Amino acid sequence: MKIVVYGLGGVGGFFGGKLAKAGNDVTFIARGNHLKAIKKNGLQVKSIDGDFVIHPEKITDNIAEVALADLILLSVKSWQIPEIAHQLKLILNENSAVLPLQNGADNVEKLLAVLPKKNVLGGVCKIYSKKEADGVINHFGVPPEIIFGELTNEKTKRILEIQKIFEKAGFLGSISDNIQKAIWKKFMFITTVSGLGGLTRVSIGAVREESYLYEILQKTALEIKAIANAKEILISDEDVEALFKFINSQPYHATASTQRDIMEGRPSELENFNGYIVNEGKRLGIPTPVNEFIYHCLLPMEELARS
Repeated sequence: MKIVVYGLGGVGGFFGGKLAKAGNDVTFIARGNHLKAIKKNGLQVKSIDGDFVIHPEKITDNIAEVALADLILLSVKSWQIPEIAHQLKLILNENSAVLPLQNGADNVEKLLAVLPKKNVLGGVCKIYSKKEADGVINHFGVPPEIIFGELTNEKTKRILEIQKIFEKAGFLGSISDNIQKAIWKKFMFITTVSGLGGLTRVSIGAVREESYLYEILQKTALEIKAIANAKEILISDEDVEALFKFINSQPYHATASTQRDIMEGRPSELENFNGYIVNEGKRLGIPTPVNEFIYHCLLPMEELARS
């Protein structure tokens, strides 16, 4: 299977690195100084599961140089998907599978606006990782896992083949029985902790310790649940309880990638997270006052970063 990893940040760098280390035919698409550093020194992955370095033979910033792909791991930011989806047409064959791994609830919809449905999978990942420096990825928390599936939730031959490839590479590949719900459960977590974390500029543990902030965290999640349910994504009260058990189990100093982008003055996925809930709430007639407050407090910083 010919694999393309588009985007070599914390997610693409780790999972792509593991796939290449296992001997798969992997092409990486990266850019800038990160690309130059990898070409010179290799891709260095620091991991709680063991450090390693790979020296990819196929790495470029030009998709026109990439051969047709069987599997494309898309690990760019959510707001970059519409533009990149058009580029992907150059490397799709009849049975190619595009697997989006970024956070967000509507990534599949963005891809389907450009690409044939048969070429799009649903997916999310569980990992704490980041680009530590040019050419260096740091995986520092949570056993790595990709949860994925066909949009029909069928267990097709290609889905089973992809699962085998993931697990031979040394990380868990879980086929979801309901990939739409899996996407929203991850979205509820990342939006809840990212928005308030970006606003308070403290870790998950610090938010947990402050009862007022913890209550705000819960209200944020309940608004997201209401939007999901209105869209016929059946997030239950038990799912919300499980979310907060997960939040309570996270390392004290953990932060989300979008939170770190906000804190470091980089363009973030704010619009795709809390902003998406606010917009969907207005469209569906569902009040989302907590998400709206967080979104509008962070919006000036986001606009400054994008300027």
